Amino acid sequence: MSEAALAGRRVLLVEDETLIAMLVETALEDEACTVVGPYGNLREALEAARTEVFDLAVLDINLAGELVFPVAEVLAGRGVPFLLLSGYGEAGLPRDRQHWPICAKPFSLRDLVSALSGLLAGSKPLPQSGRGRDA
Repeated sequence: MSEAALAGRRVLLVEDETLIAMLVETALEDEACTVVGPYGNLREALEAARTEVFDLAVLDINLAGELVFPVAEVLAGRGVPFLLLSGYGEAGLPRDRQHWPICAKPFSLRDLVSALSGLLAGSKPLPQSGRGRDA
């Protein structure tokens, strides 16, 4: 899966499903990233978004029934690129936030790593079609 752009980066991970968090964390570590988190609830994720140091973030949209959008707003305000994960795809985004990058679940870890590398390069990742059922 190697994406050299991710090597050495600190990545905030916000995901409440333990198995998905573990898969994403392992994939990021395989790319020589340092994972900050994972955080599984909105309160802790907000605190981390405000205070931790990281280069980019992966955010599950739905954290046990709470939407992660306040975290995304903090990151946008800090200028930190982020990728949202959602089982609803772009339909899960508010109308005024359709420009936020999103990766539809299920996704392949290869596509996730590629999307994150694209964020660092300044390009918006395309929504995923659900191929490659890694997560």
